[in-house]
Amino acid sequence: MTRKGQRARRKADAISQMPYRQLRNPYSPLEVLRADEISKVHDVAMRILEEVGLRIMDGQARAVLKAAGFSTKKGSEIVTFDRDGVMELVAKAPASFSVRGRDPAKNIVIGDGHIAFTGVGGPPFVSSLDHGRRPATRDDMIAFLKLCHALNVLHIEGGLAAEPSDLPAQSRYLDYFLGCCLLSDKPWKPTTIGRHRAEDAMTMARICYGEDDRALTENPVFCVNTNTNTPLVLDPEIAQGIMVYAAAGQAVCVTPFALAGAMAPATPAAALALQSAETLAVCALVQAVRPGCPYVYGSFLCNVDMRTGSPAFGTPEYTWGAQASGQMARFYGLPWRSSNVNASNAPDAQAAYESEMSLWGALTGHAGLLNHAAGWLEGGLVASYEKLILDAEMLQMMAAWMEPPAMDSDAFGFESIAEVGPGGHFFGTEHTLARYETAFYKPLLSDWSNFENWSEAGAKDATLRANALWKRMLAEYQAPPIDLAIKDELECFVAKRKEEIGGTA
Repeated sequence: MTRKGQRARRKADAISQMPYRQLRNPYSPLEVLRADEISKVHDVAMRILEEVGLRIMDGQARAVLKAAGFSTKKGSEIVTFDRDGVMELVAKAPASFSVRGRDPAKNIVIGDGHIAFTGVGGPPFVSSLDHGRRPATRDDMIAFLKLCHALNVLHIEGGLAAEPSDLPAQSRYLDYFLGCCLLSDKPWKPTTIGRHRAEDAMTMARICYGEDDRALTENPVFCVNTNTNTPLVLDPEIAQGIMVYAAAGQAVCVTPFALAGAMAPATPAAALALQSAETLAVCALVQAVRPGCPYVYGSFLCNVDMRTGSPAFGTPEYTWGAQASGQMARFYGLPWRSSNVNASNAPDAQAAYESEMSLWGALTGHAGLLNHAAGWLEGGLVASYEKLILDAEMLQMMAAWMEPPAMDSDAFGFESIAEVGPGGHFFGTEHTLARYETAFYKPLLSDWSNFENWSEAGAKDATLRANALWKRMLAEYQAPPIDLAIKDELECFVAKRKEEIGGTA
C-alpha cells in the first residue's frame, strides 16, 4: 500500500470526533420565571442574608467581610449582609471572562453565550464493564486525565475525576496537579480545600506557564469550583482556598447544594432563593478580596426522593431549577454553572434520559460552564468509563445543535430540486455529492447500521461500544508536548512538597 493509501486508511479508521472548538449558544434562553417572580426570588435571598446571615467559619474571611461593611458579632461566626452592599460588590464581577490552557488554541470564554464542558470531578469510585464498581486508583486518575484530554468536546478537566485511594490522602492532590500539567494542555481545575493546596496550585501554574503572579492575574488559567455547606455555612478550609484564588485573580465558582427537602425547604422556589443567597454572599467575599475577580453563579438545585432521602438528579424539578438559575444569574450579571447529572447506578437508559434532562436544562438556560459534563454516575459517587463516552456523544450532538444549518440560497438547493423533479431522488445530484462527507452530524458512538449488519457485527449495544471506544482512546493517547525543563521543575516541586508534608508513603 502506498503512503497516500496508508494515510487515507488511517483517516478512515480515525475516531469520529468533532474538531475542538469553543462553543457558543446561538439561541435565546428559555425563561421559566416572570419578571415579578425573579424579583420575589431576589427579595427572599436578600432577606436571608440580612435577617439570617451565613456562618462564616474562617476568621480571616469574616475580617474581610467586616472591613467591607458587613455585620459581625464578637464571639459569633454569623455574618449578616445588607442588600445594597452585596449588590454593589456583585456588580464588580465581570459578565464573562476567559481561562487559558497550556495550548493557546484551547483558551476558552465563559459567559456571554459561550459554554465550556468539563469532565466529571470528585468521585471516590470508578466503574467499567471490565471490573465493575471499585475504589479509584492512581491509574484511574491518569486514565481519566488522558481521556478528558483526548475528547475534543471537553474543554476543561473536571476536577479530579477519580480520587486515587492508593495514594496518601495528604499529598495526592500534588499527583493530580502534576498529571493535569503534563497529560493535557487544556485548562484544569485545582482543589479549593485549604490555603496550602491553593498556594501549591498557583506555584505550579507559575512554573507551567512560565509567568509571574501579575501575568496570571491579568489572564487567569483556573476556574476553580467549590461548594458552600448548605444551608448557610462556609467551611474554613473552603473559605481559605477561595481567598487565595481570588487574591490571585483566578475565576471562582461557588455552588450551593440546595437539595430541596433536605438541605433546602421542599419547594423549588425556596431552594432557588437559598442558593442565590449563598452564592451571592461568597461572590461578595471574592470581590472584597479582589474587585473584578471573575465569579460564576453556581447552581445545583435538585430534590430528594421523599421516600428514601436520596438525591434525585435529572428530574423535571432539576431541569426547571437549571433554567430558573440561569435567569437569576443573568439578573445578577454573572456567568452561570450547571451540571450533567443523573442518579442511575449503571450506564443504562435511566442514566441517559436523566442526563438528557440535565443537559437540556443547562443549554436552554444558557449555562456558561457545564460541570460533570461527562462521566458522572450514581449521584456523583462514581466516575464511569462507559458513561464518559456516552456523555461525549450527547455533548457532541448538543454542540452540533448549537451550529445552526446554513439558510442561504445555495443551502436551499432550488436548482437541484428543479433538476430531479417529481418522483426522483437526490443521492447522485451535484448538490448532494458536494456535501456527502460533511452534510450531517457524524456520531462518535451511535451505530446507524440496519439490524442485519448490526447483528453480524456482534449486536453490541451502546454501552459495549463505549467500552471498546474508551480503551481505544487510551491506546491511541498522545501526550501534548511540554518543555523538559518545565517538566523537571514541576516534578522537583512536587517531590519537595511531598517531603515537606510527609506524603511520600
